Amino acid sequence: MDMTTSIESPYQMTIDLNVLDHLGINLYSNVAAVLTEIVANAWDADAKEVKIDYNNSTREITITDDGIGMTIDDMNSKFLKVGYRRRAKEKTTTSLGRHVMGRKGLGKLSLFSIADEVRIESIKDGELHGLMMSVPKIREAIEGQLSRYVPEPLPRSNLAINVGTKIVLSKLKKGRVPSTLTALRRRLARRFSVIGGSDFKILIDAIPVTAADRDDIRAVEYLWHIGCIDEARSKAAANMRNEATLPSSLDGWPAEWQVSGWIGTAVKPKMLVDVDGNNLNSIVLMAHGRLIQENILDNINDGRIYTKYLTGQLEADFLDFDNDDDIATSDRQRIQESDPRAAAMFAYLKHLLSKIEPQWSKWRRDSGAQDVADEHPAIKEWFESLDESYRDQAKALIAKVASLPIDSAEDRKAVLRDSIMAFERLKLRGTVNELIDAVEVGADKLIPLIAQRDSLEASLYRDIIKSRVEVIRVFQKLVDDNEKERALQNHMFDHMWLLDPTWERADGSELIETRLLEDGVIVDDLSEQEKLGRVDIKYRTVLGKHIIVELKRAGRQMLLFDLQKQGALYVDKLTKILRAQGETNPSIEVVFVIGPLIEEESTNPARVRYVMDAISPGSRIVHFDSLISGALRAYQSYIASNKELDRVDRVVAQLA
Repeated sequence: MDMTTSIESPYQMTIDLNVLDHLGINLYSNVAAVLTEIVANAWDADAKEVKIDYNNSTREITITDDGIGMTIDDMNSKFLKVGYRRRAKEKTTTSLGRHVMGRKGLGKLSLFSIADEVRIESIKDGELHGLMMSVPKIREAIEGQLSRYVPEPLPRSNLAINVGTKIVLSKLKKGRVPSTLTALRRRLARRFSVIGGSDFKILIDAIPVTAADRDDIRAVEYLWHIGCIDEARSKAAANMRNEATLPSSLDGWPAEWQVSGWIGTAVKPKMLVDVDGNNLNSIVLMAHGRLIQENILDNINDGRIYTKYLTGQLEADFLDFDNDDDIATSDRQRIQESDPRAAAMFAYLKHLLSKIEPQWSKWRRDSGAQDVADEHPAIKEWFESLDESYRDQAKALIAKVASLPIDSAEDRKAVLRDSIMAFERLKLRGTVNELIDAVEVGADKLIPLIAQRDSLEASLYRDIIKSRVEVIRVFQKLVDDNEKERALQNHMFDHMWLLDPTWERADGSELIETRLLEDGVIVDDLSEQEKLGRVDIKYRTVLGKHIIVELKRAGRQMLLFDLQKQGALYVDKLTKILRAQGETNPSIEVVFVIGPLIEEESTNPARVRYVMDAISPGSRIVHFDSLISGALRAYQSYIASNKELDRVDRVVAQLA
């Protein structure tokens, strides 16, 4: 026996008219959101045209459509019935084949959030009728604990429409009036993806609302189409420089879960602020042609700078399938985050962004650097002067610096110049990325950093010296380990300043491990010993002096006689070669780099001096220990006296 029908229950559930307060009067906050509900109803009524007019003198908004209209029965059973679920009671596809947008049956309550009076006229099957609803009278009904509200019928003589439905919103509430019709046009354009076609038009003060009114695509520099490229969209993106496609679903999704739309990045973030001050740095989420969340980026925890450039529109009908629970919140401005479909959508967006960010960085690096190089040929030359391994990083830095909001051309040039200084300095330390990452922080912190040119120049010099100290330490280890002459020779050849701080003044003739003879040079009077003799290092200064460096293993004990014999051999050979080349009186010096002191250096220094001069004036002996300790003392004293320069390094580290 069914107890629920055989026994009269002492209980009953009632709905208070206060529900209107919660679901209508206080739920919506702006005109665009309210008009969205009316336009959606017109779409569901197969209207082809919706006109929205604002009368500034009477402060009335009038919305008329040419849809199928309503009979009085329709008005009572559908429009005036709060919570009427059309999708559950009627077909979800209209006669024109449109998928119905309405779902909860609450949207009509939104009218009361902006107007104290709502007048409705409609005609269907020749039945013309109309009514007036008043918020004050609804409140009277609520305060009187009435269970229903009865709108006031309008005299037929006051009705004028011959098709569809007309709604007049009057006694608009303060703060709910559209600031400008242009602003209203933009906001409505962003709430529907079905506008702009030939079968559904929205006109505000007789001017059609189009996709261009969204005002976002104009700012797009890089464009990602979901699925396949939309040529019309590409054409509308006047500032677009590159485009690509992204997947329309995730692996593992049901086949019917598909996403369409696009995501773009603006040329500059400020281009995403429209003339009304609205920020378009958002990705709108739609389903079945209308907005269901104003900005899905709010659900993505990503604070990287590229997100400041994002805009776009995604459409995912699977979020609004008829047989699934309604995923939208009551005000239809967001989706319920706890719904598994929402979680899937957030994961999908993260997947897209993981592809967008690196491509955006590469595109900006390439195009941004190219723009600057085109404007400043000197920077193009600088790129080309860099080792290839640093070139991409240099372009990334310049592209990011160029994107900083600096209006003055002179200031921009100064920042570019100082950025190059900073890059060169950090390049020596292999920490260029610190500077590039610092650019991400923003101009307010970067500019004071790189603008300290004096400090940077000093720091640049300090870094050079620090790098030289490291070279000295490596050289010292080679000496301590008593490495063979060849290892010492290679290291010194790569760092000639170890021996002579003026080595940079060599004329490019540096040679290592050579017999000195050059192709095409004929020297008839070389002895057999001279022919076989090889010098460790030879170079010529820009003043024309020829330097021969002879290195000995650090632990090897040398005799003065051996040095004299070897030095004379080199000088005689090189003299013959140079004379054969037309240099009649060459200036030659031999530098012996050895480990332990030779005996005469302690017992008879004058003899050592005499022998060296006999080899060739200016020849000399240099010891590894004195060479290394002298260089270290000189360079380390400089570093110790310039600790203040570490300040810039600390700032860079903090910004990274």
